[in-house]
Amino acid sequence: MTNKVVGYLRVSTIDQNTEKNKNDILSFANSKGFLGKMEFVEEKISGLKSWKKRKLNDLVQSMSEGDVMIVPELSRLGRSLVEVLEVLNELTKKDVAVYSVKENFQLNGDDMQSKVMRTMLGLFAEIERDLISARTKEGLAAAKASGKQLGRPKGPGKSKLDEFKPEIEALLKNGSKKTFIAKRFGVTPATLTNWLKRHGLDKLQPKP
Repeated sequence: MTNKVVGYLRVSTIDQNTEKNKNDILSFANSKGFLGKMEFVEEKISGLKSWKKRKLNDLVQSMSEGDVMIVPELSRLGRSLVEVLEVLNELTKKDVAVYSVKENFQLNGDDMQSKVMRTMLGLFAEIERDLISARTKEGLAAAKASGKQLGRPKGPGKSKLDEFKPEIEALLKNGSKKTFIAKRFGVTPATLTNWLKRHGLDKLQPKP
C-alpha cells in the first residue's frame, strides 16, 4: 500500500517554471492511478551542488517502503549520471518507486523496461567517467606541451599523489567524487582527504 506520493522539484535561479512542473506531475500521478494528496518538495538551488547537500537528501532519508517519488525529468535528481544512479540505488534499497514524467516510466521497477533503463544509465555513467578522464589527460598533455612542469616534487613529505596533482585537480573541477578519485589512484579516501587539505584543494568546487 502506498504511504505517500511526493513530487520533487528543483529549479535554478534561471528556471522558475515550477507551476508547469507541478501540473505535469499531478497529471502523471492521476494517469498512474495514485490516490490521495500529493506532497511537493521544492528547492531553488544550482544543479552543480551534490544531491547529498540538498533537500533531496533529507527527502530520500525520510521515505520508506511503498512511497512514491515523481520528478519532472531524470536530470532533477543529480548533477551527473553517477549521482542519478546513487539516488536511484538509495531509493531502490528502501523499496521506494521513482517515476519520471519526461521519460514516462518507473526508473527503478522490476519490469524489463526499468531494468534496461538502469543498465543503460550504468553504461552512460561509465562513459561519463571515461570522458572526464580523457579530458583530464588531454589537459595534462597540453600543459606538458606548453612547458608546464609536471611530476613529483622534490623534498620531504612526498606522496604518491603528488605527481598526479594536476589530474586530481581537474577531476575535482569536473565533479568527480572523492571516493572515485581515491580508488583511481590506489589510496584510501582518508589519505586523499589529508592530501587535499595539505595542498589546499579540499574546498575546490566543480566548475559550471
